[in-house]
Amino acid sequence: MNGVRPGVLLGPGGAPTAGVTVLAVAVALALSSLLVAVTGGSPADAVEALLRGSVADRTAWSSTLLYAAPLLLVAVGTCLSVRAGVFNLGQEGQVLIGALAGAWVGLRLAVPGPALLLLVLAAAALAGGAWAGLSSLMHRLRGVNVVVSTLLMTFLAQQLVAYAVNTPWLLQETRLGNATVSPQSNKIQDGALLGSFGQYPGLQINGGLILALVAAVVAAVVIARTRWGFRLTMLGLNPRAARHAGVRVAALGGTALALSGAFAGLAGAVLLASPVGTNRLQPGISNNIGWDGLLVALVARNRPVAAIPVALLFGVLRSGGGFLAATGVPSYLVDVVKSLLVLAFVIPPVVVAALRGRASRRAARATAAPVREEVLT
Repeated sequence: MNGVRPGVLLGPGGAPTAGVTVLAVAVALALSSLLVAVTGGSPADAVEALLRGSVADRTAWSSTLLYAAPLLLVAVGTCLSVRAGVFNLGQEGQVLIGALAGAWVGLRLAVPGPALLLLVLAAAALAGGAWAGLSSLMHRLRGVNVVVSTLLMTFLAQQLVAYAVNTPWLLQETRLGNATVSPQSNKIQDGALLGSFGQYPGLQINGGLILALVAAVVAAVVIARTRWGFRLTMLGLNPRAARHAGVRVAALGGTALALSGAFAGLAGAVLLASPVGTNRLQPGISNNIGWDGLLVALVARNRPVAAIPVALLFGVLRSGGGFLAATGVPSYLVDVVKSLLVLAFVIPPVVVAALRGRASRRAARATAAPVREEVLT
């Protein structure tokens, strides 16, 4: 499989990396404050608005947790694929395909009770996994680069969803009299909706968050404690050694990619069936969740459990970002802040590794110099 080795993303670890990370985060926050000030806003007011919309009260926390759930699901799948050395860049499209399959099942099947919800989740996961699996198949049969194919298939997924919600015999909403029909599906059946613990305006914990947390913990245990997880990590670190150890490299890499797509598809079902949206399939239902979930995995350095607080942080930025407009700060600055934070967490391991390599080369030269002098004398 074509991909990116996870060694760079995992980083060398240790105190030096932590110190450089703290410094990088401080620089990122300082640059963010400077950008807010340059655009005519007040950094203090922007932070206050961000917190007011995300963590100030129980209602804000409920919104933040709703966003964190699909982000975490996408991140968990990404952690699995990158561990295998396969870089999936098509999570956004896989989220859309998962939502498309979930909407079809949620609207077309007449199944009573929670069985319908299970079918929606299963259909979304299978569709997302199959969509990612197509890239694996293209690589196996025609040598198509996985990074390129997964990315380009995102645009195909966008067109498929747009076609489905604009076609009456597929998933376009039912026309009532002479009313205008919007490019969206009908609301999925009540039996297909994810339940929540708690009541508005109190704290609400949606079932999607519980699903995402369970997925993160299970994925971490599988990676750390099972033979399959060991083979997955071996494949990512050294495919040649993995092949000599009896690992079926192509099959395991393809499975990892399909699992990544399945988790992204599951995130699409959560977006469809939870209160974070309108419970209708719409062209913009993914709302960049796929891209942000990929960033969550990068910041967490491909560790599923570490992705939990990172997904919460990105949920805070999403939930509170809408409140920035009231302070005169453009909402797109939230994306800039996210990008700066991602760089702040991803760059330090690379910097520390480069500094260590430079120090090792200096030490080697210093050791070799006396030896040469001794030989000459």
